[in-house]
Amino acid sequence: MFGNTIKLTDRQRELLDYLRQHQREQGVMPSTRDIQKHFKFNSQTAAMSHLRALEKKGVIQRHPNKARAVVFPEDLERGEIVDIPLYGSIAAGYGEMQEQEADGSITVDAATLGLSRNARAFALKVRGESMIGANICHGDVVILEAREPRPRDIVAALIDGETTLKRYVVENGQPFLHAENPSFPDLIPAQELLIQGVMQTLIRRVN
Repeated sequence: MFGNTIKLTDRQRELLDYLRQHQREQGVMPSTRDIQKHFKFNSQTAAMSHLRALEKKGVIQRHPNKARAVVFPEDLERGEIVDIPLYGSIAAGYGEMQEQEADGSITVDAATLGLSRNARAFALKVRGESMIGANICHGDVVILEAREPRPRDIVAALIDGETTLKRYVVENGQPFLHAENPSFPDLIPAQELLIQGVMQTLIRRVN
């Protein structure tokens, strides 16, 4: 796999396989806490030491001061790895007043998630249960693209000054927001409905 010039210990190969599987299944690299838990290391420092060993052998690359910023050199050559800004959270419930501020970024495999490298993408963490019928749960991270919505798209929207995650519906020329949970009402704009992004995919942490 790596030729005859790179020799990995059994533990290093196990860690490399885990990194690849986690990225393939969840779209992002595991955190050092995830690695610590999976391998039952005594501390996150031990996980970092193993990552540094893989980096030294050239089978991964790491970016300092970025969470989960581990990439594979072959992915960099294909140009598939992108950093997507994480703008805090969004209510999947009733709309609420909230300023969206950058809260770091997540490094994702664009090809795996079906994203174009030129997409104006951003991520938000979901709070609430109004979209559970669309399999969007509290704690998920949704990745959205800033573009014009089509009817039935799931969108991050600013409705009368409040932000929420809902399905975009147009009936009789009137756009409104529909919840995928019967406990929540449709939201009809009194004055303004601004679509901030259209959901492309979501990332779910599997415990």
